[in-house]
Amino acid sequence: MIKKLVIGGVAAAIVVGVVAWAAAPILAAQALVRAAKAGDAHRIEQLVDFPSLRESLKDELNAELAAQMRRDPRMAESGLGGLGMILAPMLLSGAVDAAVTPQVVAQMVTTAEAPDPTVRDEPEPGDTADKGDDIHQAWGYRDLNAFAVTLTDRDHPDQRLALIMERRGLFSWRLAAVDIQNDGRA
Repeated sequence: MIKKLVIGGVAAAIVVGVVAWAAAPILAAQALVRAAKAGDAHRIEQLVDFPSLRESLKDELNAELAAQMRRDPRMAESGLGGLGMILAPMLLSGAVDAAVTPQVVAQMVTTAEAPDPTVRDEPEPGDTADKGDDIHQAWGYRDLNAFAVTLTDRDHPDQRLALIMERRGLFSWRLAAVDIQNDGRA
């Protein structure tokens, strides 16, 4: 009888542990969304790995810029496309490093738009709170250590922004990357 209770207790503890492990990224993502809507910069700082997020955003914006340059025949004909491809990563790097703040993360979460590093204005904490109702959220694991919250503005369904939460320890998750998905590329 005691042996069955011990086995049952261990099995119950394992089930609770697995459920908590699987639910941890959902809870972290929900906390990020709530903090963004509330404009809680301190909480956002706790939930975001800013160095990783900045590197990811640089990669995404550089790839998007390169794709735009390849699609624009005027850039290829003028020869400025090559110069732009050389200079763009350097310019974007500095702009992204300066522009990615807790307020910008809150804006990304509430508007489903990647920040424009060429715009230097900091968003006000309450500016984007009313826009969040038009954002569709899709949640799902990408792998055991990456969880994505894909945001889509109902007015622009061909443009999605995936916020990638990465595991930091057994139960801790932080926003560490973005994935900009534009289906309607011109």
